[in-house]
Amino acid sequence: MDYPKEQYISVDIETSGPIPGKYAMLSIGACTISEPRDSFYIELKPDVNGFIPEALAISQLSMNKLHETGIPAKDAMLKFSQWVLSVVPAGFQPVFTAFNAPFDWIFVNDYFHRYLGYNPFGHKALDIKALYMGLRKTNWNNTSYDSVNRNTGLEGALTHHALEDAVQQAKIFEILLDGLRGN
Repeated sequence: MDYPKEQYISVDIETSGPIPGKYAMLSIGACTISEPRDSFYIELKPDVNGFIPEALAISQLSMNKLHETGIPAKDAMLKFSQWVLSVVPAGFQPVFTAFNAPFDWIFVNDYFHRYLGYNPFGHKALDIKALYMGLRKTNWNNTSYDSVNRNTGLEGALTHHALEDAVQQAKIFEILLDGLRGN
C-alpha cells in the first residue's frame, strides 16, 4: 500500500487559559519543518473574555489590545487553513506537529471545526515530547522543554511568542527525525 507523504508543520499557540470555550486562543505560529522554512503568524481577536492572569503574563499578550487589533477567529482560521494548504505539496498530507501537542491541538482543532467546519490536518497530530520519550527511552518527567532542548544540543528558552516557539520546536523535531532515520 502506498501512503501519502507527510508534510510536518510545527504549530505553537498562546491562549488566555487551559481550555477552549472558556478561554481564547490568542495567537498561532506555524512553520514548515524543513528549510527553507515557510512561516505563519497571526494574533486573534478573543472570542471569549475568560482569562487567567498568569497565561497573559507568560505570553505578554493583552486581551484589550487584541480586542482592537486581533483578527476575528473565523478569518484567522481561514488564513491559517489557506497557509497550511499552500505549503503542502501535491500528494502530501499535512501533519500537525507540536511540543506537547495535546494542548495546542485541542484549541486549533476546536477553532477549525467551530469556525470553518473542517480541520486541514484531519486527525493527524504528532507530539514531539512523546516522540522524544520513545527515541531516548526516557519517561515523561524528562521531557520538559528545557531538558529536551539541552539534550538535543540546542540553546534558548521558550519565548512564548507562538512563531518563535514553533521555529524552535521545528529544530528539535528535525534532530529527532534525523535520529529516526539513523543520521
